[in-house]
Amino acid sequence: MKPSTRRRLFRGVLYAIFILVVVAVVLLADWKAIGVNFFDPEVAREAFPTIITVAAKNTVIYTAIAFAGGLLLGLILALMKLSPVAPYRWAATAYIEIFRGLPALLVIFAFAFAVPIAFQWRPPGGNAGAGLMALIVVSAAYIAETIRAGIQAVPSGQTEAARSLGMGPAWTMISVTLPQAFRIITPPLTNELVILIKDTSLLFIAGMALADRELTTFARDAVSQNANATPLVLAALMYLIITLPLTQLVARLERHNQRGR
Repeated sequence: MKPSTRRRLFRGVLYAIFILVVVAVVLLADWKAIGVNFFDPEVAREAFPTIITVAAKNTVIYTAIAFAGGLLLGLILALMKLSPVAPYRWAATAYIEIFRGLPALLVIFAFAFAVPIAFQWRPPGGNAGAGLMALIVVSAAYIAETIRAGIQAVPSGQTEAARSLGMGPAWTMISVTLPQAFRIITPPLTNELVILIKDTSLLFIAGMALADRELTTFARDAVSQNANATPLVLAALMYLIITLPLTQLVARLERHNQRGR
């Protein structure tokens, strides 16, 4: 048998398996029960407009704050890790390794409960503010490594050319290296942003007031109240509405940057 024939036969078998699985799911699933428990129009109507005006809005706000704070702190940590001063490198490396190794849920719990108790300190914004601070701390560790990799990916000739023109190290970093580095790291930074959107769901552990609930906390409360999973489906759709246009926008920006280079 020719290799091309074997490939076509193997591809046909894969298609047949896929079709059989789809048919089995269609025939065996209890669609009535699925519709009642996951797509109840009455429960869906009760979720609106609060799921948009409170839950989705808070998710976007929390993500924006955590990403901006994590980006700023991550930039500082990345520059510290690349510093010629050893103590700065040690401190940045320790921070990054510790908070990349710890679960985000544990850090949020610590900021919301352990740290306030230990230091008799009330975080600004209450539990939501404490959770946001934890997200900033954790995201900064990942973003710092992304920025560091982007800085090191910039060709050394760019820095040498800037220095030959009389630019100092700081101005070379600000005006030459960092702009090119951020063009390089646009895709991984986007991944961090999308991950952060989903990580806001971990804020439920901090205990949220009704006005502070994000999508997952809102859906959890609505599921408990209605004994129905429709709010979970609505929350999932809201997450997709937020994340999918974002990834498409960044893909267009990436193509634009590549044409510019």
